[in-house]
Amino acid sequence: MQLLSGNEATALGALKAGVRFFAGYPITPSTEIAEVMAEELPKVGGIFIQMEDEIASICAVIGAGASGMRAMTATSGPGFSLMQEGIGYAVMAEVPCIIVNVQRGGPATGLPTKVSQADVMAARWGTHGDHPIVALAPYSVLESFELTVKAVEFSLRLRMPVIILSDEIIGHMREVVKLPEEVTIYSPPPLTKSRDEYYHYDDDTNFDAPYAHFGQGYRIHLTGLTHRKDGFPTNDPKIIKWKLDRLLEKITKNREWLHLVDYQDLDSDTVIVSYGSSARSALEAKFEYEQRHNKKIGFLRLITIWPFHYQKLQSLLKNAKRVIVVEMNQGQMTREISRVIKHNAELINVNRYDGELITPEEILAVL
Repeated sequence: MQLLSGNEATALGALKAGVRFFAGYPITPSTEIAEVMAEELPKVGGIFIQMEDEIASICAVIGAGASGMRAMTATSGPGFSLMQEGIGYAVMAEVPCIIVNVQRGGPATGLPTKVSQADVMAARWGTHGDHPIVALAPYSVLESFELTVKAVEFSLRLRMPVIILSDEIIGHMREVVKLPEEVTIYSPPPLTKSRDEYYHYDDDTNFDAPYAHFGQGYRIHLTGLTHRKDGFPTNDPKIIKWKLDRLLEKITKNREWLHLVDYQDLDSDTVIVSYGSSARSALEAKFEYEQRHNKKIGFLRLITIWPFHYQKLQSLLKNAKRVIVVEMNQGQMTREISRVIKHNAELINVNRYDGELITPEEILAVL
């Protein structure tokens, strides 16, 4: 058993999953991740670099990922904004990497030491253009460890960046946890094609497939430009469409195993939907309401924030007459849930965006 913070558990999960390269720039409230990685990576033959800013950090991580290393960075708020062009590059070049965003209040410098969940849409649409993305939201110290391991697996399977949407409360709170001695570590299948036969962006290397990296002697060309299967740029409309469809299929063909969700008592008339640290208050409100009124209410926690699985959530919420969305922003996930339930249930949102955690009492007042 260990007493750990969420940030420390995130770093330990990365190390357990085989991350051996970290490039980052200190920023509250994510800095403890960098501190742990700086101390622990050299012990396992890894590399830690403090870069001059977050733009350089994401670029270094992409370079390490392209060279076959499991690579990660961690940031918050303004740093996440600075990384967006690099994240888009990693999507287009199909380079696995992990970006941890320990959310704080914004916009701009905002509230460096206060909590927020207002980067939900920034995680999905922060970089420009049509693109897929995966974002996971832990709600405990142990899950910070577990989802970091899962994020590394997802990133390698899909050949794309994965975002961990933590927040200041999850990052800084401490819990006594028992971390697993062993975890399942995904490795891509071995390459069987010869160097003359290999194309870095072939139809059979999109996901769950072998692919080469720099240093193995294969022909690899990386670019942020839309490109052919050999990696070189193109203006051919058919190939452009093929490339963008290829990126989208990383999600559409894997949506079921990508979508992680936790729920209880969904046959109830009222269901609370939440994620991250807000879900802790939501779950406590559920328990307190049930004790006071001797009546069950449902609870649904989003673990995979993106991709958003509308069809699956429609099925899970089909019995609800009233859906209460609890989040620490002005209603970013509420808008997505409204598309799920349409006009079939009453939608109520409980929001707080003053830097403080939503309390169970605030949720109970609505219940």
